[in-house]
Amino acid sequence: MSSPRHPAAPRPVVPRPATPHPTEAPRQTGTPRPTRAPRPAGTSRPAGASRAPAARPVRETRSLPVVAAGAVEVPFAIQPYDEVVAHDTTWGEHSHPFHELLWNERGASSAVVGARVWTITPALGLWMPAGTLHSGSAIAGTWFRASFFGFHTTPSLSDTPVAVEITPLLRLLLERLCEPGLSASSRKVTEALVLDVLEPSPRELLVQAPTSALLRPIADALRADPGDQRTLSQWAAELAVSARTISRAFAAETGTSFARWVASVRAQHAVALLARGWEVEAVAAEVGYRSASAFGAAFRRTTGLTPGAFQVS
Repeated sequence: MSSPRHPAAPRPVVPRPATPHPTEAPRQTGTPRPTRAPRPAGTSRPAGASRAPAARPVRETRSLPVVAAGAVEVPFAIQPYDEVVAHDTTWGEHSHPFHELLWNERGASSAVVGARVWTITPALGLWMPAGTLHSGSAIAGTWFRASFFGFHTTPSLSDTPVAVEITPLLRLLLERLCEPGLSASSRKVTEALVLDVLEPSPRELLVQAPTSALLRPIADALRADPGDQRTLSQWAAELAVSARTISRAFAAETGTSFARWVASVRAQHAVALLARGWEVEAVAAEVGYRSASAFGAAFRRTTGLTPGAFQVS
């Protein structure tokens, strides 16, 4: 695995009104969903104590159509799109006739394909091939970015969704395509450079949800409380099976080990809390780390960013 790279000093970008999404339907406000209030930094929740009273923010639900790959001709090779979402936002299942590169200028979002959930950050984007059925969500205040790639003009980076590292060079090239008045020749050269540097990342913030009756209690417990400290041996005792049986089931259903799966669940939860403005120490305690330094090291291994860098990105 190569050393994580992070655009420590990206070119300043001024938010601008988003171009209309090529396939977006009218938006509607859905049922508010409660969210957890943060604990003071440096504190931990006593065993058996209840969580803080939940706030009830507005959640916006959007609908997009399901369109087959290449079913609609688009007049572009690469088209940029960006938006700052005012509320927690959910996109229902949909698919595009074009390929899509998702990334964020600020904040956190997620994309869901089947039982797989990717978290998208300013350092880690996601390539979504045309025609892939997916849903998504973004936290209020997230400035999300997307680049749409014409199906008939651009070969897909992968047949399945794949993480993409948003390097400083890739970021600058994508920004150049947003410049007004860019000549046709300059656009063509820039698009060719984007395709030249675009490649899958060996890192990805992905959680594959196990679905078997054996692993469902573990998955439900960790999703409800990512700070759950039960070990593989403790879970084996509770479920009356061997630790080896659980290990094999995790490898078969998620493609990774129990320990790595737990680390990914915690990292995804931490990203969401940091995006909501939680203090690093409070996030560390919430997701099961005994110190902010241990949490910071694990967070950077998984995301390519320190918690502090993520908060200011």
